[in-house]
Amino acid sequence: MNTARSGRPALTRPDGTPLRVLVVDDDPDLAEVLSGALRYEGWQVRTAGDGASAVTAARELLPDAVVLDVMLPDTDGFAVLRALHTVKADVCVLFLTARDAVEDRIKGITAGGDDYVTKPFSLEEVVARLRGLLRRAGMARQLDEGPRLTVGDLVMDEEAREVARGGELIELSPTEFELLRFLMRNPRRVLSKAQILDRVWSYDFGGRAHVVELYISYLRKKVDGGREPMIHTVRGAGYVIKPVTP
Repeated sequence: MNTARSGRPALTRPDGTPLRVLVVDDDPDLAEVLSGALRYEGWQVRTAGDGASAVTAARELLPDAVVLDVMLPDTDGFAVLRALHTVKADVCVLFLTARDAVEDRIKGITAGGDDYVTKPFSLEEVVARLRGLLRRAGMARQLDEGPRLTVGDLVMDEEAREVARGGELIELSPTEFELLRFLMRNPRRVLSKAQILDRVWSYDFGGRAHVVELYISYLRKKVDGGREPMIHTVRGAGYVIKPVTP
C-alpha cells in the first residue's frame, strides 16, 4: 500500500498529481503549522493571510480544497467563499471557527461550506476532515486504488467496473460502460458518431450510426435521469460529456 509520510494511505488527485490545498488564516504561525501537516500528506499547499490574497492565490493554484478562517482582517470567510466559488465552483471548503460561534458554523454550511472545525483543534482532525471531504467529492483517490475517471460528480472505477453519480451507484451494461468510459476519458471534447463506433464497437457498422444514438439515449436515462444533464448532443458534430455548471 502506498502511504504518505504520515503513515496514512496516500491521497492524490484522480490523475495521480498532488492534491492542491489553500490555507487562509491571518495567524502566520497557525497557517504554517497547518501547511506543514498538509505537506506531510504529500499535498501541494499555499497560504494566504487575508481575503484578497486568498482569491489571488486561488486563481493561481486552482485548489481542490481550502481551509478558511471565518475571521479575516479585510473581510469575512463567507465573502471569500463566494469569491472562491467563482474561481473554482467545485472547491471543497473547510471553515475554521471559534468554539462558541454557533451562528458562524450554521452560516458557513448554509453559504456552501462543506465542513468546519472549531478552534482550538488538532491537526489530525483537520487532515482527517479534509481527506474525507476530498474523497466524498470525488476529487481524490488512494494510490493503491484502481484507476478512476471523474467528471463532476460522476465517478467511474475502471477496475471494479462501477459507476456512481453523486454517490449513487448506476448499473450499466458492458456496452454502456464502454461508451461512458470513452466519453469520460474525453471530457468536454465533442466525439463524432464515427469516432464512437470505432472506439466502442471496434468495427464499421456500415452506416448504422443510429446504434450510437440508441446507446446514448440509454446512458442519458441512467446517468442524467432526474438530474442536471451531463451528456449533450452537439448538432451535426456528435456528443460531449461535461460537468454540470452551477
